Amino acid sequence: MTDFKENMPFIADQKAYGRRHFLESAGKGLLAATVISSLTSTTASAEAANDSSAPGPMSAAIKVEVPSQHAPSEGQQESYPAILPKDKRVGYAIVGLGELTLGQIMPAFAACKNSKAVALVSGDADKAKKVAVQYGIDVKNIYNYQNFDDIENNPEIDAVYIVLPNAMHEEFVIRAAKAGKQVLCEKPMTTSSKSAERMIDACKKAGKKLMIAYRIQYEPNNKQIKDFTRTHKYGKVRVITSTNVQNIGDPKQWRLHKALSGGGSLPDIGLYNINTNRYLLGEEPYMVNASTFTTPDDPRFKEVEEAVMFQLFFPSGAIANNTCSYGAHNSKHYRCYADNGGWFGMDPAFDYQGLMPEASHAEGKVQNKMNPKIQEKNQFALEIDHFSECVIENKQPYTPGEEGLQDQKIMEAIYESARTNKPVHLERIEKPDAFRGTPPKEE
Repeated sequence: MTDFKENMPFIADQKAYGRRHFLESAGKGLLAATVISSLTSTTASAEAANDSSAPGPMSAAIKVEVPSQHAPSEGQQESYPAILPKDKRVGYAIVGLGELTLGQIMPAFAACKNSKAVALVSGDADKAKKVAVQYGIDVKNIYNYQNFDDIENNPEIDAVYIVLPNAMHEEFVIRAAKAGKQVLCEKPMTTSSKSAERMIDACKKAGKKLMIAYRIQYEPNNKQIKDFTRTHKYGKVRVITSTNVQNIGDPKQWRLHKALSGGGSLPDIGLYNINTNRYLLGEEPYMVNASTFTTPDDPRFKEVEEAVMFQLFFPSGAIANNTCSYGAHNSKHYRCYADNGGWFGMDPAFDYQGLMPEASHAEGKVQNKMNPKIQEKNQFALEIDHFSECVIENKQPYTPGEEGLQDQKIMEAIYESARTNKPVHLERIEKPDAFRGTPPKEE
């Protein structure tokens, strides 16, 4: 399922409007929930000073142990998590209160161990007040898109989580970094590789972390599939097939207007295919081959593509065949085909919950099929807490801005291949996990 953000009126030509007009118009359909905490410093010196207003350290987490009532042969409950006291958690300001924020991100904070929502940023003050009341956020910590820069003066806010239309990511990432806040940004990172580079540079200049919210890379069942791939459990993966399709609705929504989205099904849901291919293999494609299709006269696809079929070619010899579409009934799955009598994958895949791993392995004349499912966890809570941990411990996030930049470059190559009807070559990168930072901790 795509990371839906709230529908908003389309601004036909962003450049034709003043900056304020654009933000006010866009803000009518967005609500930003800003999560604020007390992070005055993440350095060791702040910890040594025992600054009670600073988050962490992680060693301050409280863990309660309770013995299990079950025999070892039974499925055991997840171990009880170590949780930071509320006043030590990283505080977030959520920028944009659309469908994804209200349906997934705000509820996820209840499952977070070292993160808390403390502020909201929105173009709709009434909506923001209602959300603040729902989640116990002080109304004084509500901001709009014009006074957003004032978050610099709020010590409760340690980080921002940007959940805006794709074309707005760059501006608010840069403004957040200049305000001295750490930045977690929804996928896709932005609408072009040049824009992504500016975002990375701005955060580096400000000395702030930038992480892209690739929730799949923090989810335990997807990690299990990655481990199958990397350890050659069923042989070396030679082919990956991946499908991510859904039937999109209202033609007026921002996702269907290129100035705000940067494209159609590819940057919204096809990005999951790309990023999951790369995550499973730990490799970067050196060539892409693609084609697009749009149903003639469909009012939804006047500006953006409906479907993309594309192949990614990897240095190990693996080939990934991918399909994404905005015009077919919801179906999301992927499968890895190995060379030693086995295949494995996920069906359904990419959704917020209900994921189902699957595998098959030949043993002589017997084909064993199984569903090796791990207990699910809230994907948004996992990614948010990973970023908080990186803030507290001063570590590079597992999915930093460079990871998002690489996906932008691949998407641009896919569009070029579809336009020219020719394969397009990318820089050949041999280093495993070339753009990833510190892996999430095992629990």
